[in-house]
Amino acid sequence: MSDIIKTATREAYGKALVELGEKNDKVVVLDADLAAATKTGMFKKAFPDRFIDCGISESNMMGVAAGLATTGYTVFASTFAMFAAGRAYEQVRNSIAYPHLNVKIGATHAGISVGEDGASHQCCEDIALMRAIPGMTIINPADAVEARAAVLAAAEYEGPVYMRFGRLAVPAIFDESYKFEWGKAVVLSEGTDVTICATGLMVNEAIEAKKLLAEQGISAEIINVHTIKPLDKETVLRSAAKTGAVVTAEEHSVIGGLGSAVAEAVCEGGKPVPVVRLGVNDVFGKSGPAVELLHIFGLDAQNIVEKAKQAVSMK
Repeated sequence: MSDIIKTATREAYGKALVELGEKNDKVVVLDADLAAATKTGMFKKAFPDRFIDCGISESNMMGVAAGLATTGYTVFASTFAMFAAGRAYEQVRNSIAYPHLNVKIGATHAGISVGEDGASHQCCEDIALMRAIPGMTIINPADAVEARAAVLAAAEYEGPVYMRFGRLAVPAIFDESYKFEWGKAVVLSEGTDVTICATGLMVNEAIEAKKLLAEQGISAEIINVHTIKPLDKETVLRSAAKTGAVVTAEEHSVIGGLGSAVAEAVCEGGKPVPVVRLGVNDVFGKSGPAVELLHIFGLDAQNIVEKAKQAVSMK
């Protein structure tokens, strides 16, 4: 299918900011000298008086965002995930989350798919870091349509939000009729043998994995977990009880991300089932073409299939 539309979620982020700016003059966007890459440059061009380039000073940017939020602005602070969650962690924790301020963190270039930028920029720990902060909401959209909807929803939400966007263009999963439900996971297709909980670009891989599993007589239920915190435990537990086995798939470390959140929910739900996690296995990334790296690190449909077969065998 050569006509499949592919768009990076960071692209949708930039367009959604412009859309917000047209509707709400209290929306302000900050960036740390990466406006072309994060796509906040779109907002800068449309609303230069409401855009602040804080330079290569991400920690300071979070402090500026916090200050603006205390005066009634809805602030979007943007940079690469490595710098938003890593370099500026203390300021996000103490200046934004602790007072529960209305700051939305647009973290782009997350995960292995940053590609040639290499291990120093391939942040696979950001969800774990943000999950540990009290009151922080984490959204990881699966495609551009969901990314746009998530940004618009985040603007209406009162409190800090960490939004994770990718560099790599990904296939469209949803059409314009899609409705984003805050904190509600989306059951994309039903199955009976195994539940696959996926997030971000791994959702498309899960959809492809379902087709491969069907050829082997295994029926998979696919859940798009766009909101990792708070996790939609009700949907996850209902599906886990139905299928009796769970696989999680994420472009993030297997430690502290979606897999950990789902495993915790299943264990605490009273009726535990096997949970097999697919993600980055506690290693740093490396430089290379994004698509090739995803295969090297096992972040693809075929590995979801293998994990699903493993989970089913453990029932």
